[in-house]
Amino acid sequence: MKNLFSKLIRWHPTEKVVSPDDSLKRRVTSLYSLYSSVIGPEKVVLKAGKLDALELIRSQDLAERVLGLQKLVFEDPTVEKIPSRSDIPAILDEVEDELADMLARREVEERIEKKIADKMEERHQEYVREIKMQVLKEDVPNPENPQTLKKYAQLEKLETTKLTKSAGELLRPGDLSEVVGQERAIAALRAKLASPYPQHIILYGPPGVGKTTTARLALDEAKKLQYTPFAADAPFIEVDGTTLRWDPRDITNPLLGSVHDPIYQGARRDLAETGVPEPKPGMVTEAHGGILFIDEIGEMDPMLQNKLLKVLEDKRVYFDSAYYDPSDANVPKYVKKLFEEGAPADFILIGATTRDRSDITPAIRSRCAEIYFEPLTPKHIEAIVRQAANKLNVEFEDGVPELISEYTIEGRKAIGIFADAYGLALGRKDTEQKIRVEDIYSVTQVSRLTPYVSRKASATPEIGRVFGLGVAGYLGSVIEIEAVAFPVSEKGKGTIRFNDTAGSMAKDSVFNAGAVVRAITGQDIHGYDIHVNVIGGGQIDGPSAGTAILAAIISAITKQPVRQDVAVTGELSIQGKVKAVGGVFEKAYGARQAGISTLIIPKENEKDIPAGHLGLEIHSVETVEAALAVLLAEKASEAIA
Repeated sequence: MKNLFSKLIRWHPTEKVVSPDDSLKRRVTSLYSLYSSVIGPEKVVLKAGKLDALELIRSQDLAERVLGLQKLVFEDPTVEKIPSRSDIPAILDEVEDELADMLARREVEERIEKKIADKMEERHQEYVREIKMQVLKEDVPNPENPQTLKKYAQLEKLETTKLTKSAGELLRPGDLSEVVGQERAIAALRAKLASPYPQHIILYGPPGVGKTTTARLALDEAKKLQYTPFAADAPFIEVDGTTLRWDPRDITNPLLGSVHDPIYQGARRDLAETGVPEPKPGMVTEAHGGILFIDEIGEMDPMLQNKLLKVLEDKRVYFDSAYYDPSDANVPKYVKKLFEEGAPADFILIGATTRDRSDITPAIRSRCAEIYFEPLTPKHIEAIVRQAANKLNVEFEDGVPELISEYTIEGRKAIGIFADAYGLALGRKDTEQKIRVEDIYSVTQVSRLTPYVSRKASATPEIGRVFGLGVAGYLGSVIEIEAVAFPVSEKGKGTIRFNDTAGSMAKDSVFNAGAVVRAITGQDIHGYDIHVNVIGGGQIDGPSAGTAILAAIISAITKQPVRQDVAVTGELSIQGKVKAVGGVFEKAYGARQAGISTLIIPKENEKDIPAGHLGLEIHSVETVEAALAVLLAEKASEAIA
């Protein structure tokens, strides 16, 4: 540095040379000025007074001024040694470094303070906006604006437009006396509801026979009786079991109720902001004091059925949430009450199903009375159609009710067909608006309907053709079984063929029949090629066709004709006994629907069906011989003679 300074002197001999002392003085002055700009002149004086450095910073002596600068910058009052001339440059370097750090800290602090100020201003403005909105809400209780008022006016206009009742609503029975074909079920339902101690009930039966309507009308009747617990305003809450699904998270449960936690999108804003969960009672609470009607209860999730059972036992439904704090002062009274005491759910359950009773949880079945609704006969359908005509005040041609009864066994469907035909009659240009047979055919053709029963009884006996009986769900049907037999040329080489689509159970019945044929006829079935067929390939799930198959084979071998106005059901044992089967009551309806006049059932099923049911001539038998005496036309005539 000295060499560079000497060179500068030699290179510019005429310029004024600055002495080292002057340079240090200027440096010290600059550092004082920089320090003053960092903390401010007033603070420099105050700090100098505290550090006992006022005399030093005002001194004309360079060393004393450097000592004062040390005390101020390092804020150290213990520094008392006046630096020597040689130490001053090093001390000034340290002071410069400290001032550089101070300037860097100041810049960072200013940047942070600016951000803090910006954030505080933003929060302040947001807070002001919230206060303004709150004031506006308090000052202007009406939240309406032109747009909302316009939408409200549109809704009001829509309310003024009303259609008439739908055909189903208009023609639905308005009293229990109008329900057709369910006298026994109605009597049982009345006995279980119109009581001081009503029972939970499950209604079984095919669709469209009036289960829902009957339950609703039975409650209306029970509310009028003083000795029942139902008040005049007792609710009837109806829900379809197919729409009820169990949510393992319990976030949504319209049947039992659920809890809207603060993080749930359906939670109330005021409760969510304070972290309070809100229980939402379900339909079991809405039905409190009345009836909860679950249609198609057999479609409900088994887990949900079990949870419903718990509510039936406790007559209350309880809620739980990890967010609930009973000591939280923000919890409203009703929320605390629901969490601590639960919601009331004292109701009568009525479930309806078209499925088998095995599809209902046994625990629920054990707590419910079970009532079976009966299938409708053609006569019932005809009565429903005539009742609908009276309500519509419309005339119809002869044969209209009978024709509709051929296409459906559901009361609801019959009313729909009749209402559609009524619409066609109104649309005709002629003055006579009587419902015609051709109107019914038009409706059935457009709806692609086919006659419900395609097999009809006949008064003419036939060889090898027998009517058996089956049941699916709660609907009985006639099964047409036929057999042919051809003597074989080589003795003992005969075979039995059977259509496999009818099922393995029916095939077993064929082999059982083969074992009994020899005992009945004295002929070996292996002397014939025998082919047994179930027309239509219907699946036979049980052994009830055994007796019918035997009769078809014997008729084919002996060429004895079988009566075509008789249907038979019963399991066949290899000892020639006719054993009990299920669904006899429903099978009787299927037989009557097909025009059968005589029914053969096992003796063991005699108590399952009342004598003369549906106008049928019912024969209960124990052996196949007794069944054949009725089935085979020749033996029947011999017995009559």
